[in-house]
Amino acid sequence: MKIAIAQTTTGIDPIANAAGLVAAIEQAGQAGATMLFTPEMSGLLDRDRTRAASNIHAEQDDPVLAAVVDAARAARIWVHLGSLALRRVDGMLANRGLVIDANGNVRAHYDKMHLFDVDLPSGEHWRESASYAAGEQAVAVETPLGRLGMTICYDLRFPDLFRALSDAGARIMSVPASFTRPTGAAHWHVLLRARAIEAGGFVIAAAQTGVHADGRETYGHSLVVDPWGEVLLDMGEGTGIGYVDLDLAVIDRVQARVPALRQRRAIDAVLVAP
Repeated sequence: MKIAIAQTTTGIDPIANAAGLVAAIEQAGQAGATMLFTPEMSGLLDRDRTRAASNIHAEQDDPVLAAVVDAARAARIWVHLGSLALRRVDGMLANRGLVIDANGNVRAHYDKMHLFDVDLPSGEHWRESASYAAGEQAVAVETPLGRLGMTICYDLRFPDLFRALSDAGARIMSVPASFTRPTGAAHWHVLLRARAIEAGGFVIAAAQTGVHADGRETYGHSLVVDPWGEVLLDMGEGTGIGYVDLDLAVIDRVQARVPALRQRRAIDAVLVAP
């Protein structure tokens, strides 16, 4: 099963970003990919809240989503649009991932549950919760690759979410991201490999890369990791599209070799000895 991964340096102009996504969808479809995965915030990456406000829309009005839906339909390819900044009815924003089928139908959407509120040693300060509302529901969706568990970026650090998704039958986990350079260099590879091993499934992580128009820098290194923890694709720091042929039978072979999913036990409480 051939998949495509788009690694981008998304900017502050949604129309330009949409054009890049449409081109990636067309290219992936022509290459015979069944599904394309894009990074977190594929439509707009702008930390200037005032400037960004006029470019953020409700889901039904978003021009980037509309362009991607049309392109997916035309190319006859599934697309996991890693996430978009979308406005909710309550005025808060959602960091929302969407899965679109080859007929242009939105099959699932997931709002990022864990928001990135951190102070890094580099001096960077991020407060995602200042604008975004956290999602409340884990989401998995049936795709041509099998059941896909949807996560976004900082969710990677919370294995309970991945356990819930694998308990629900997800055999592939998607982790679209815009990891900072410091956290990416320290933790990106090891966390993605750990999540793949724990879940006994593939992890597909499309990432932002490079220096963006709003001044931020992201780590890149979009990865595809197999259930044994082997890295099948590492896209480094450049932009472009990568391809991987997934052997989905590997999932059953690995889970038979190490049946950890069947042997997991619920832990309701911890005894703390004096």
